[in-house]
Amino acid sequence: MEKKLQFYLRNLIHNGGSDLHLKSGAVIRLRVNGDLLKLGERVLSNEELDGIAQEILTQEQYHTLVTTKELDCTYVLDDDNRFRVNFFYQLNGLSSVMRIIPVKILTLDELSLPPVIGELADMHRGLILVTGVTGSGKSTTLAAMLDRINRTKKKHIITVEDPVEFVHQDRECLISQRGIGQDSLSFQNALKAALREDPDIILVGEMRDLETIEIALHAANTGHLVFSTLHTLDAKETINRVIGMFPEAEQNRIRMTLASVLEGVVSQRLVKTVDGKRAAAIEIMKRTARISELIGSNRDYEILDTIEEGKEIYGSQSFDQALLDLFHMGKISEEVVLENATNASDMKLKLQGIGVESDGKVDSSSQDIFDLKEVELVD
Repeated sequence: MEKKLQFYLRNLIHNGGSDLHLKSGAVIRLRVNGDLLKLGERVLSNEELDGIAQEILTQEQYHTLVTTKELDCTYVLDDDNRFRVNFFYQLNGLSSVMRIIPVKILTLDELSLPPVIGELADMHRGLILVTGVTGSGKSTTLAAMLDRINRTKKKHIITVEDPVEFVHQDRECLISQRGIGQDSLSFQNALKAALREDPDIILVGEMRDLETIEIALHAANTGHLVFSTLHTLDAKETINRVIGMFPEAEQNRIRMTLASVLEGVVSQRLVKTVDGKRAAAIEIMKRTARISELIGSNRDYEILDTIEEGKEIYGSQSFDQALLDLFHMGKISEEVVLENATNASDMKLKLQGIGVESDGKVDSSSQDIFDLKEVELVD
């Protein structure tokens, strides 16, 4: 059964996909450039998928899956390809989603990320959050930021992840990577222990609960540089989410703490490009005296305007500014700009007079050749 899984995964890689979807009683699907496409027409049975699970999991992991009805782990196909794996039960039986984890860690320049993200990675202390929906590239951005530190500073980096995704080699830094379930029983345990392990930088894979957030804030407040992720759409929502996790009586204290330790929020969305691929539109909030004042005085509604005003001076930018930049570079069409804009009506006004074709749209005819109905199946 494992050979069948490897066949599916090689097809995922061949087609440039990001996720393999296996569902009992359904056709196998691959996510390619954001779309979920069928891999042939063969239906996968529950027995086959259960057989795959039994072959690639340890006895302990399989027992956990059957007992808890879900499981996170990693799978190594070969030296160049690792996958983040989730098994779960649904109405028709067992299902699994396997996301490719690139072995090569791309640099910030190779990812074409704004220079200010490098400035955030160069911070000595504080909290930096990378946010966005699942699959928006948060882990890739964080890996590039850690890699920059690893190549330029002599520090101790501790990562706490579920599971470990990008594997970093010791370069200038000493890097200790801990997977939940494998190397520690919980985020809370690992984070509490991390503070006694002489870290300079701590990466928390995800701030899932109040206790994890509290420890991360404490670490940032005591001179460490802390990176983490949240499933939030922008800086304003991120601040509200963190504060809202705490009881009302604690929220003012947390707001003041955030105002002093939150160095930056990087929020990502993937948008379709004119060549059928995807590019990251990124909102960046960098802490300034003005931003700290707005957070501390509960004037979050003014943050977006402040971000936009700081583009030239501080390198901050809103999603709309990022979309316009991608449009100017010819990477995305006017239609995509308007679909993803915070306010489509305001964006229409901004687009008027900008280099577009006579019909008011960017020429995206080349996109047709990428509009795949099905992916290619290889042996």
